Amino acid sequence: MKALPSLAVVLVALGFVLPAASAAEPAGAPALSAGVEVAKLYQQHCAACHAPNRLGAMGPALLPENLSRLRKGEALKVIAEGRTATQMPGFGAQLAAHEIAAITDWIYTPVVPEPRWTDADITASRIQHVDPASLSDKPVFEADPMNLFLVVEAGDHHVSVLDGDKLEPIHRFQSRFALHGGPKFAADGRYVFFGSRDGWITKFDLWNLKVVAEIRAGINTRNVAASPDGKHVAVANYLPHNLVLLDGDLKLIKSIEAKDRDGKISSRVSAVYDATPRQSFIAALKDVPEVWEISYTKAVEDIPTGFIHDYTQREGSFIPGYLNPRRTILAEVLDDFFFTQDYSELMGASREGVGQVVNLDVRKKIANLPLDGMPHLGSGITWEWVDPAAGPDAKPRTVMASTNLKAGEVTVIDMKTWEVIKRIPTRGPGFFLRSHGNSRFAFVDSMMSPEAKHILQVIDKQTLEVVREITGEPGKTLAHIEFTRDGRHALASLWEDDGAVIVLDAQTLEEVKRLPMRKPVGKYNVWNKITREEGTSH
Repeated sequence: MKALPSLAVVLVALGFVLPAASAAEPAGAPALSAGVEVAKLYQQHCAACHAPNRLGAMGPALLPENLSRLRKGEALKVIAEGRTATQMPGFGAQLAAHEIAAITDWIYTPVVPEPRWTDADITASRIQHVDPASLSDKPVFEADPMNLFLVVEAGDHHVSVLDGDKLEPIHRFQSRFALHGGPKFAADGRYVFFGSRDGWITKFDLWNLKVVAEIRAGINTRNVAASPDGKHVAVANYLPHNLVLLDGDLKLIKSIEAKDRDGKISSRVSAVYDATPRQSFIAALKDVPEVWEISYTKAVEDIPTGFIHDYTQREGSFIPGYLNPRRTILAEVLDDFFFTQDYSELMGASREGVGQVVNLDVRKKIANLPLDGMPHLGSGITWEWVDPAAGPDAKPRTVMASTNLKAGEVTVIDMKTWEVIKRIPTRGPGFFLRSHGNSRFAFVDSMMSPEAKHILQVIDKQTLEVVREITGEPGKTLAHIEFTRDGRHALASLWEDDGAVIVLDAQTLEEVKRLPMRKPVGKYNVWNKITREEGTSH
């Protein structure tokens, strides 16, 4: 947490900057904690890297919201021992155990008043790392650019680029702290956009293997979405409560405060999705029962803001349809979505298990979803399924399947009738479900289960039965399958600090090789993501 005098100089030379200290109010926690002058200790040892206001600089923001996935016990260990392969040193020799405990308690205490991050702060944070004119318009490597993988390594905050044909790394670069929500690609696969928990948005040129630009769009960010041409980028924020819109060069276009139709209730933005067929972004709101659609094409009708007085719908009050929210008002909050292939309808679920189908053309609920527990629709997949009971002339039906964060099952749903076809029992609550159009198998983890997190289960997509289990070392997490472009190989994550990407033959299900990685939390194949391949979540 305390930087060496030369470290700031080195990081500035590499293009990293500290956000302005005025971007938020000073941390408002008590100055004393268990007899320790904790605020003084923080300023002495931590502020150089994490900013005086705890909003983050070289190091991550130290706010309760941003630390939600880091247990206090782990935070104590990091402060005492540091993080290997990062700029975070250990302080066990400089601080007493009770002082480390006091600092830990303090960083999990909310800043009062709540930190602010304004449009001016966003604009001032932008970093141009390289001149785009200096970059090659062709890949600087020989691998198939459409069969590359990006592997997010959370262990030391790096991203590895894999050649999907040779199944070997070709590049590795340092990322921002705690990337979240998955990278988003422009349609030709050249540019990819990352979002970090701390709100940093990174534009990476995959053909040149260089970070092009960065900007900090929020304090606590959920994810990003990008239009296929790469000219519009949307950022969903928990803090502040807003949706930030950037252009393809990561320059601020506007921020939209996330409030309900009446402007009274403020909401966190759970996620934002690109709906390419509609040329729009779809935003999920955490705290108000609305779905937003924001068109990124100027060829869109205006949005009425009050009563429309004539049948031509031209007499009344309107705002431009371009980059303004068009609201679908619902009875319940939905904050996790899955879309039909044409994006005309979304399946939504709340963390309380309420499920609905919403038609985005008529802007209303059209069906209920019989979902239990906490379905993870955002990781759902689709495929064509033939009902064996329907006889030899049966036509394929499009089905969708989702994991569940609270129940040990995969739920398979008919995409026309919205009825549950089958609930497939699994080893325990799972997070990820993956397949490929060229594979008869779907892979599901049970990573939310302490007893079964080391087991991947393989589902036959036609019989809807578990046909195989792939077992790792007990106590370690095995999760997140991603396929190569042709579907011949499936890559799994050994989700540990001394972990690996494990390459499986997608037909025989036997291990082919493993590539050592530092906690590979996610892998993303360019072709599967930009084509929205049926076995890949959107």
